Amino acid sequence: MINNYNFEQKFKLANITSMILVLLSILMIFFKGVNFGIDFKGGTLMELRCDSTNIQISDVRSSFNQLDLGDINVKEFGKKGDFLVKFERKSFDDKISIKTIKEKVSNELQGNVDFRRVENVGPKVSKELLESGLLAISLALAAMLFYIWVRFEWQFSIGSIIAIFHDVLITIGLFSLLSLEINLSIVAAVLTIVGYSMNDTVVIYDRVRENLIKYSSLKIGEISNKSINETLSRTIITSSTTLLALISIFILGGEILKGFSLAMIIGVIIGTYSSIFVASPILKYFNVSFKTISKEKENN
Repeated sequence: MINNYNFEQKFKLANITSMILVLLSILMIFFKGVNFGIDFKGGTLMELRCDSTNIQISDVRSSFNQLDLGDINVKEFGKKGDFLVKFERKSFDDKISIKTIKEKVSNELQGNVDFRRVENVGPKVSKELLESGLLAISLALAAMLFYIWVRFEWQFSIGSIIAIFHDVLITIGLFSLLSLEINLSIVAAVLTIVGYSMNDTVVIYDRVRENLIKYSSLKIGEISNKSINETLSRTIITSSTTLLALISIFILGGEILKGFSLAMIIGVIIGTYSSIFVASPILKYFNVSFKTISKEKENN
């Protein structure tokens, strides 16, 4: 059964909302900045488990603060008594070593403390990881642009790329607003969002092009509206099943997967929205028609 919702009527309001959200995201990224994790800014990460469940975050933070390790971030990790500690110091000497830290923290917390994981990322490595992450996202966007350019006409390419930039900027903007950590897993999530959003957009665009040929007398706004309605059930089912899996990971997957799953949840919601309310209206602004795609085919 094909629905008959009038999405075209909401295009203008949706576009104004999207422009405001993108502008706010850009301002948030430039003025507040993003909370880079240890992967990108360097530092040391320790995962520890205390045998006493009475130990609080404040106790752990206090024990590390006495060691002159720079900026320290402590949060509960997994079950009660598990903590994840990140601090700014990247290099160690005889005075302050990993062994010294373990001994002093164990004495301060007055209990059996199991240091389950210690990771160190130096400034050179963190810089290379940041550059590699940005390069990966840039190459993914370029590859998507090339694919759409070959697969469809140039108007469709611009629409899909604008939709992808819209999704990525708003996702990063939300992470900046909430001061959530951005690490390599978030880069992986962003790359997945790019692919997911593009897939949704391509499904609608494919139906738009079919309907442009089938209903050549209709205007592009009507064609877009018809195409969105025809693919709506598929869009809703795909997004819903994906969100169910992601929400399960967010709730049950533990602290390590929370950032990744949250980025994916935001990306799936925004990606579904942008396929309908960002990518499709752009075809209307370019006044794409059956004649347009016919000329493109003749020129090619």
